[in-house]
Amino acid sequence: MSLNEQILNSHSEFLGTLHHRFLDETRVEALEKFAQIGFPTKKDEEYKYTNLKEITEKEYNFFPKESHNITKEQLEELHLGEEHFDWITFVNGKLRKELSKVSIENVEFLSFNYALNDEKHRDIFDKYFNTIASDKSAFTNLNQAYCKYGFFLKVPKNVVIERPIHVFYISQNQEENTFYNTRNLLIVDEGAKVEIIESHHNFDSTYVLTNSVTEIFTYPNAKADWHKVQNDNDTSYLIDSTFAKQEKDSLTTVNTFSFGGKIVRNNLDFIQNGSNINSFMNGITIIGKDQLVDHHTAVHHNQPNCESYQNYKGIFKDQSHGVFNGKVFVDKIAQKTNAYQQNNNVLLSEGAKIDTKPQLEIFADDVKCSHGCTVGQLNKDALFYLRARGISKKEAQALLLFAFANDAMQNIDIVPLKEKISKLLTEKLEVNIEF
Repeated sequence: MSLNEQILNSHSEFLGTLHHRFLDETRVEALEKFAQIGFPTKKDEEYKYTNLKEITEKEYNFFPKESHNITKEQLEELHLGEEHFDWITFVNGKLRKELSKVSIENVEFLSFNYALNDEKHRDIFDKYFNTIASDKSAFTNLNQAYCKYGFFLKVPKNVVIERPIHVFYISQNQEENTFYNTRNLLIVDEGAKVEIIESHHNFDSTYVLTNSVTEIFTYPNAKADWHKVQNDNDTSYLIDSTFAKQEKDSLTTVNTFSFGGKIVRNNLDFIQNGSNINSFMNGITIIGKDQLVDHHTAVHHNQPNCESYQNYKGIFKDQSHGVFNGKVFVDKIAQKTNAYQQNNNVLLSEGAKIDTKPQLEIFADDVKCSHGCTVGQLNKDALFYLRARGISKKEAQALLLFAFANDAMQNIDIVPLKEKISKLLTEKLEVNIEF
């Protein structure tokens, strides 16, 4: 049975597992849209360089077993050394309070499924849910049809959450390939501040396909940071679609660090809905073997006096494949826009490749916009300089690569996260570097 058939045939059974009828009609409509669109192929311009056949030709279980034997020690190994953080742990789709630590107060935090069942949150979902996620994407429609579990947080006006929140999505004890449709909704009210870290982990040898959709709403003078740490195993596929809508004087950052996973596709859309907005997108990709990581970004400058900054670095080994497609749209009324976009890549093996395509569509005349990309090898003169000072070739290469990637980490405010990313960099570069 094809994956398309599995999806269409399992939906009635899925609806029967829900304890509410809220969204049922929109779920059915979304499934119909998915059926019309179908999974993208290489004939689709947006997936020209990313072949999903490996994913779509497998069969998956849509109803993961809830039982697990994850220990606190296993979970501890996934932490960033963040003893002063809060963390929220989902195992096989369900929120596990016994594996979570939540000290945040004066906020509305619920699992996505619980929020759907709670009548008092119905108005919030009517106002925000699926209002900025694209209805033209097969994956966002599929997520809307099947979403049940995930993370919901509303931070009230002027509330500053001092501790970062790490959200873990863990799959374990699954005997079949498993399909998860996770959903995140973050609302940061006026003057509020929050930092989220998100990571996915497959503990089984069976394959996991995660189709994740995140919607972020940042109100005036608010600050929202979302950090994605993608370091899963080679039996994991991740399709991640994140949409961020900002109001005037707000700041939103999405950092994406891609080190693991067989196929990873990151779709990132920023919508600027006011003046004096700052949007930051940074990414570091280091992959090898036959891994693929694809970053597709878009920034919609709809109002004047706003800035956006995109800085993506890629290091590719073996037969790995990177894709970057960054788009910046500047509306005719978005005067005084300042948009920066850069994608730099290093290929360490003859079999590695990168397809990169930065794009600008500008309809205003008083703007400062730049974009660029580079693809190459390490600087031979710099390598010779380090070798001449007694540093081994391997260490010299690692030092240069670490420096190359490091500036994409400059706006990480969370020290343990910055240290963790630095350590992952050195592990992937297979050398020890003292910080």
